[in-house]
Amino acid sequence: MDTLIKDKILAVTRQGRTRAESTDWFRVAIGLYYLAGLMTTETIDFKTVDREYNRFIYHTIGAGHTITSILQFMSGRRVLPIVQSERFMAAFAASCTEVPPESIPFLLELNLGVAKNISKLEVDGPLHDWLQAQKLAQKTGDGGDAAEGI
Repeated sequence: MDTLIKDKILAVTRQGRTRAESTDWFRVAIGLYYLAGLMTTETIDFKTVDREYNRFIYHTIGAGHTITSILQFMSGRRVLPIVQSERFMAAFAASCTEVPPESIPFLLELNLGVAKNISKLEVDGPLHDWLQAQKLAQKTGDGGDAAEGI
């Protein structure tokens, strides 16, 4: 994992107002980079990539957190307040230029699809509903409600 990317993720993390908010912002920022990294035609050595991410996660927020737990966090309703936060979106867009903000719904949907394939459970709930609303807004050219974040 590139040092520059780590610095960008940490820049977003530092803009959280509380420890809990900073931790959640870290989870989402690193998760988005991880998911964006999957969008390649090259073969991915997941063992190596996951090891690098897990090492950074451990050194940043401590034991008990892994890229797997980050992706689980990002497939639930707790990710919504972050991606709907104007402060997070501004910090992420300014710092993490390699991951366009408009790709966030796609990346979250990708993550949700993987979670569905692994668990064999139907995907529903607030995140799924939000993603569907984002798709509809994009199709109609509405751009979505400003309070929805993206």
